[in-house]
Amino acid sequence: MTIRLPAIFFPASAFRMARKAPSVRRGWRAGGSALLGLIFLAAIGAEIAHAAGKTGLPLPRFVSLRKDEVNVRTGPGTRYPVDWVFTHKNMPVEIVAEFDSWRKVKDWEGTIGWVHKSMLSGKRWIIVPKGTQKLHRENNPKAPVVARLKKRVIARLRQCRGAWCEVNLSGIKGWIRRSKIWGVYRSEKIR
Repeated sequence: MTIRLPAIFFPASAFRMARKAPSVRRGWRAGGSALLGLIFLAAIGAEIAHAAGKTGLPLPRFVSLRKDEVNVRTGPGTRYPVDWVFTHKNMPVEIVAEFDSWRKVKDWEGTIGWVHKSMLSGKRWIIVPKGTQKLHRENNPKAPVVARLKKRVIARLRQCRGAWCEVNLSGIKGWIRRSKIWGVYRSEKIR
C-alpha cells in the first residue's frame, strides 16, 4: 500500500531563520513553525485515515446487500479469490472492518469475507435466523398475529422500540420481538 503525503513542503531555511532571528521575533517564528508543524501532522493523519478507507462511521454496524449477486472475497481487493457469492438482495450483513473501498462483513450465519462498498446499502433490513416467528399488529405479545415469518425471511426494518421492532414485508407491517431477528443490535434505537 502506498500512502501519498500531502504536498506541503517546509524549506529548511525557514527553521534556520527562526533560530537566527532576534529574541522578539523568535517567539513568533517558533510559534509559527510549531503551528505549521501541527498542521502538517494533522494533514498526514487525515491522509493516512483516507488511505486506510476509514469512513468515520461506527464499527461494527449493520447494512444490507444492494444486489442479487455479491462476490465475497478472501481479502480486500480483486486480486483475492472469490470465496462464495451472496444471492439474496437486501440481506443484512454486519460490517466488522474497513480497508480502502472494501468492507469486511459477517452474515447471519457467522460467515466472514470482504465485499466492495458499492455492493452495500445503508438501508436496514432484518432476517429471521431460525424457526417460524409471529408478526404482531402491535408491539405487544397479546396483539393479533398478522403473519408468520419462516426462517430466512428478509423484511425491511422500520423502527425499534424496546424489545420490539416494526418491519414491512411486501406491504404487511407488523411488530416482532428484537430477540427473534438478526440485523439490529440489542440496545440500538431505530426510528
